[in-house]
Amino acid sequence: MKTYSTSYFKDPASDHQFIEQWVSKLEQLNNRQYERHNVQTSLGNTVVWSLNSDQIELPFLFILPGFRTSSLFWDLDNALEQIEDHYRVFLVETNGQPTPSDGNTPDIKTLDYGYWAAEVIKQFTSGKVSVAGASFGGLVCLKLAIAVPEKVDQIFLLNPGCFQAFSLSLKNLYYNLLPIVRPSIKNVKRFLDKAVFCPPAHYLTEERMKMIIDYEVFALTRYVDNAQKPYAMTFDELQKVEAAVHLIVGENDLLFPYQETIRAAEQGLKNLKQVTILPDTGHGIETLREAIIKLKV
Repeated sequence: MKTYSTSYFKDPASDHQFIEQWVSKLEQLNNRQYERHNVQTSLGNTVVWSLNSDQIELPFLFILPGFRTSSLFWDLDNALEQIEDHYRVFLVETNGQPTPSDGNTPDIKTLDYGYWAAEVIKQFTSGKVSVAGASFGGLVCLKLAIAVPEKVDQIFLLNPGCFQAFSLSLKNLYYNLLPIVRPSIKNVKRFLDKAVFCPPAHYLTEERMKMIIDYEVFALTRYVDNAQKPYAMTFDELQKVEAAVHLIVGENDLLFPYQETIRAAEQGLKNLKQVTILPDTGHGIETLREAIIKLKV
């Protein structure tokens, strides 16, 4: 596997310490501990967090996060407790993102992210697994299903960023570029309020909003991002996905409007089992408890 680009922290020692402290804070808020696994892959070290890893009677669920986020965002509001009786949950920190994993990435247009995901999964099981991805993570899920189809049982896509190009509406561009150009707490909060969440229905408590704001400010100011961005997969690519797909979208997704996502999924996927539209829900759908419970099928 060839490395296409490498992203990195400006001060690895102190920046990784910030992440460790952030994880510890989340564990305190959620009154739980995440088991940490360091997996050696073609992209370097990949960090995976797990819940219920010792419950060998349960099937596996591997979670892949969105761009510039941590897989632990899925449990910011303790939402994963809803599916702990259903899965052994493994939260993968994607390489090339501002996480504890190494910063190497493959060419996003190849299937290499899929082969990388298979390398991670094979460290834990030789059998089939369910995979779930939000936004950019959805693209990685489909790459996996194409590259190594024998590893994938079913796929859950939450506001995936792989069926259409990033919205070029002025509103979307403004709120997404604002924290990148001026990465302050105020501008990150405005981005989250207007583009990621849909208050008051889709929102987090004050403590957990502070967690996500702190992480985003950190990612924008401490991480040199050289990774390629998600793209709209072609019809021919989507036709190669054989696994069952469950699509869960938010009615108020500003980044990837749900109507076009559904249209492209219905046209391109041969085994689209279910489409769920959640009202009053923004792009950050993986933080919503109502979305997580949909993984329990």
